Amino acid sequence: MPRDFSEAYLYNFEDLKVGQTASMARTVSEADILAFAGVSGDTNPVHVDQEFAASTMFKGRIAHGMLSVSYISTVIGTKLPGPGTIYLSQSVKFKAPVRIGDTVLTRVTVTALEADKRRATLSTVCTVGDAEVTVGEAQILLPKR
Repeated sequence: MPRDFSEAYLYNFEDLKVGQTASMARTVSEADILAFAGVSGDTNPVHVDQEFAASTMFKGRIAHGMLSVSYISTVIGTKLPGPGTIYLSQSVKFKAPVRIGDTVLTRVTVTALEADKRRATLSTVCTVGDAEVTVGEAQILLPKR
């Protein structure tokens, strides 16, 4: 059965330009954290147990860092460049925690293009308000037209 990608963008390599950007915002919920814990198997109590998490340096529960990173994958796979993009690598630095109720703004920006390999390098940043929560760089491979 064909999938409907009408809501997704699709840029071919030839359409990309250095400086091009795309973003999305998502508010983290209790359900998101529990679903991520269930799917990933990461039941670290700093994410799922308020009593335990209150005794940590965070003084309460925090979202999985990889949940924020998954939002980067969402932007790459649905907005820039879009469906068919192959994620080759991702570096990431976690700079601040994300908590239930925080709205994470995820932005990817094209920083380099390799025409001979149909690859692009993207700056990847997640913020909550004015605070960067993750920063990194992704390498992607774009589909042929």
